Amino acid sequence: MKSQFFKKYSKQIIAVAIVLVICIILAALKPGKDELLSRTSPEMQKMIDADASSSRKRVTITYNSLFIINYASISTSGANVMSEKYVGFAGKVYQADEGAGKFVGQMVNYTYRMLGCGENLMHGAKLTILLTTLTVLFGVLLGTLLALAKISKKKLLSKLASAYIFFFRGTPLLIQLFVVYFTVPGVFGFAWRDLFNASDAEAVYKGAFTAALIAFALNSGAYCAEIVRSAIQSIDKGQFEASKALGMNYAQTMTRIIIPQSVRRMIPNVSNEFIMILKDASLVFAISLMDITTISKNIMTSEGSYLVFIPALIIYLVITAFFGFIFDKIEKKFSVYE
Repeated sequence: MKSQFFKKYSKQIIAVAIVLVICIILAALKPGKDELLSRTSPEMQKMIDADASSSRKRVTITYNSLFIINYASISTSGANVMSEKYVGFAGKVYQADEGAGKFVGQMVNYTYRMLGCGENLMHGAKLTILLTTLTVLFGVLLGTLLALAKISKKKLLSKLASAYIFFFRGTPLLIQLFVVYFTVPGVFGFAWRDLFNASDAEAVYKGAFTAALIAFALNSGAYCAEIVRSAIQSIDKGQFEASKALGMNYAQTMTRIIIPQSVRRMIPNVSNEFIMILKDASLVFAISLMDITTISKNIMTSEGSYLVFIPALIIYLVITAFFGFIFDKIEKKFSVYE
């Protein structure tokens, strides 16, 4: 089995191995922070040395490392204002104050900040991926229950599920987010941050993330319900009759016969839902969560550079491509049994 796998994907495996080896070599050759700082001008060196022995800090050093490339920005405040920037790559240090070096330095800086490097899961790309993954996971679970309720022969249960789906599909996700984050705490007299330790510096962000996850999961559940319902109803009705003839009750028929077959039919639509949620996750800027979009907007506002949206687009494309590849493999795996 393993030999067949390696034979089938030998070219891809070799290509990935070569890329990894090149990246590891470049990472090993990458100049360190001290080496970048040692390239500063004599005047800047004097300011850095003076700042180290002074209680009043006038030198700001920003250092960002992205595995194979790094970036250092050194600036001073006060009467003698100076600014120097450097990029380290393949064992060499390049000035990044102008031209191509400046562009590369900005890209490294922006990408580092949007990925949330050196920070917890409440920042950047990590937040976007975590929110999207948990949303779709809870959305599918909730959607399955709603779908089963909607196609149930119990009229009250069916109407309640239909009303839920109609409401969440018929109102904007942004408004739903506002209701969960602002209205619900206002009505019931609590704050989302109170769910976490008051001494936790990230309590506000964790509270906002919890509210966003609830709003997104409730919304996704409505869409996933229709995905699950259509997949279940696409199964030939003869299988229901055959299951009944074998003595199976409704629950056994659904769990053992119908739902397992429905899973592979809903994978493409769940994949589309995942991609949609990934892009809709940018709405969390409205409650100040630091996702890719929020960080890139903040960088643009503070630094006045519209180049920040280039790495933002690339990061979204890479995440979409990665999860698209995963869902494609899952779909092909299940289609074998069609």
